[in-house]
Amino acid sequence: MTDATFTALLHAIAAVARGPSACRTNCRDVDRGAVSIEQVLWYAAAAVSVAVVAAIIWSQIKSTASTGVNTPSAP
Repeated sequence: MTDATFTALLHAIAAVARGPSACRTNCRDVDRGAVSIEQVLWYAAAAVSVAVVAAIIWSQIKSTASTGVNTPSAP
């Protein structure tokens, strides 16, 4: 995953996690403060988990694709 893709994904997740604004009288975007270290660690753990699962699945696909095809012989 490239740095630009990771940054875009991180910004998209942060925007969704922020949710709708709590301010109902004035519909401006309200700053909710800094991201906590716990949130950063959760996102990092999720990203690592996805990368590990993708690597495992990809290695299984490559090993299956590299095996030969058994062609049936004529009787």
